[in-house]
Parts: sequence; C-alpha cells; structure tokens
Amino acid sequence: MTEETAAAPGSAAPGSAAPGSAAPGRIVLLTTSHRVAPGVLSWPAWQTLREADHVLCADAAHPQLPYLREAGVTVGHSAPTAAELVDACAGGRTVVVLPSGEGDQVLTDGLSRLAGSGRVQMPDLELLPGSYDLPGARLLDLVQVMDRIRAECPWSSTRTHEGLAKYAIEEAYELVEAIESGDRDELREELGDVLLQVVFHARIAEEEEDEPFSIDDVAGTIVEKLIHRHPHVFGDESAETPADVHAHWLRTKAAEKQRDSITDGVPLAQPALALAAKLTSRVAASPLDVPLPSGGSIGYELLALAARAEAEGIDPEASLRAAARAYRDAILAAEGQAR
Repeated sequence: MTEETAAAPGSAAPGSAAPGSAAPGRIVLLTTSHRVAPGVLSWPAWQTLREADHVLCADAAHPQLPYLREAGVTVGHSAPTAAELVDACAGGRTVVVLPSGEGDQVLTDGLSRLAGSGRVQMPDLELLPGSYDLPGARLLDLVQVMDRIRAECPWSSTRTHEGLAKYAIEEAYELVEAIESGDRDELREELGDVLLQVVFHARIAEEEEDEPFSIDDVAGTIVEKLIHRHPHVFGDESAETPADVHAHWLRTKAAEKQRDSITDGVPLAQPALALAAKLTSRVAASPLDVPLPSGGSIGYELLALAARAEAEGIDPEASLRAAARAYRDAILAAEGQAR
C-alpha cells in the first residue's frame, strides 16, 4: 500500500486483529455500471466517498477517478490484500474500494476466506452500488458488440441491407412460431434475433455516404411516432376503449402519411392471406364501399374467407397456421401408427 493508504499504526501482523477487539471498521466495495456515464453516482455513494478514511483503487485508469479527484476525493492507487484491508480498517476506519471492471475477485475471495476462518474480527462489509443500470441498459452492450462485429468480423463487415433482408423475414416468422408455441425461452431468444436485425441494419446505415443514420436515430424516430400517435397518453385527448385508441392511431397515421390511396403502405410481397386481410381492413376503416371481386378461381374464395376473418377479428394467417399444425400432428400420429 502507498503511504496515503497505509493502515493505522500498530504492531499486530496483517489480519491478526483479535476477536472481540473494538471498532473493527468498515469496508465498502463501491460498484459502478459502465453503462452509466462516469461521475454520475448516487448520493449515498458520494456521501460515503467524502466521509471515508481511505479510498482505494487498483486500476489507475478507472473511469471514475478523474471525477472523484475533481470532486476533491483523494484516491490511493493501491491493491491491498484482504488482510491488509482489514488492518487498514482498525480503529473504526472506513475504507472504500473501487473494484476494477473485472470485479477484483482475488480480493473478494480473500475477504471471504478471512471471514470464514473465525480467527479475525472482520470489519463490516458493504456492497454499495454507486450507479444502477436503468431498464434497457443492456441495449448499450448490444450496440457496442454489434459495432465491434461490424468492424472485425469478415462476414458481418461485408453485409448490406439487401443481403440481410431475407434474414429479417426468417427471424420474424421464427418469432411468430415462438409466440404460437408458447415456449418462453424460445420467445426470448427469437425476440433477440429480431432485435439483432434492427441493430445490424442501423449499424450498416451509419456507413452510408448519403443520408447516414444510427440506432439512436432509429430509436428517436419511433419514440416521436409513438408519442404523436398516443395523444391520449402524452397529450390532452382521451380514450376509454381500445376502439378509441385505434381511431386515434388511424387519424394521426393518416395525417402523417398524407397518402393518395388507402392501399399505400400495404406491402404486396407479404403472405397472400395477410395481404387480403390487410386490404379488407383498410377498406373497412375508410368511408369507401368496395365489394369483393368475384371470379371462378379458388383465389376469390380465399379472398372472401380472409375478408370474413378480418370482419370477425380473426387473423386468417394465424388461424390457417393453427389448422396446419393440427394437420401436421395428425400426420405424425398416422406415421407413428404405421411403424
């Protein structure tokens, strides 16, 4: 230990404080989140830092150090052993330790061994979070990981929006399958795969020479859209029922898009049943009265069925998939009986 962080004078060997001796002191492990800007600490953390007898940090490059020094907190660059740290607390002193990013496992293991030995009167041990992760904080990790993969992975570094488009479709279908299967672990994983597509495309977009944008721009756009389309939540309008919310959504969406046709924005490449249902829902939400076309092919019958399902609040795609799964199960059962 440096002179600044040396233990109180005494003749006892390190870690040899006798059981029952007075004022064993206090060791505070002050943890911080790398997802929160350095220097942004909780009030209990600042209080503890200012009142401590010693503040120690083994990592000279710890991101919090410049801010602590600016606040007048003296930090000693030291990596004491567990026994040395216990001795430094003798006489009721408080020692705050800022663990490195790896958590200083050697020190915490040493403290655990001393506490379990029964031969040493241990100081009070406290884990004090100096900063907390807010909801969504792990998204920062995802952005950081994606940035590195884009820079260093031979495959990922050459991908384009066009080359990744098929994966977005595949992942969306796998997400739907996970939802319909009811498997929670699979649902969590597939949501992550869909999220990856968003972050991947946004990372690629940063490199565009013309009109580049980032994941923050993507998030900012959807935040603005959600706030604007929920005036009953963020504004002065009211909505008592889901139907009221839907009406708000349609009005604000129509004002935003300024479409020439109610069919604008309906992707024709989507599955046929979903396409048919979407078109009929657009007509139903408009003042238009457009009868379904008639014809001799089964396609017109399917169109009528899709319109009927939409009118009854049924997703024809999901309904057909459920029926198809039931048929698959029947096939598997028949195969099992045939063996």
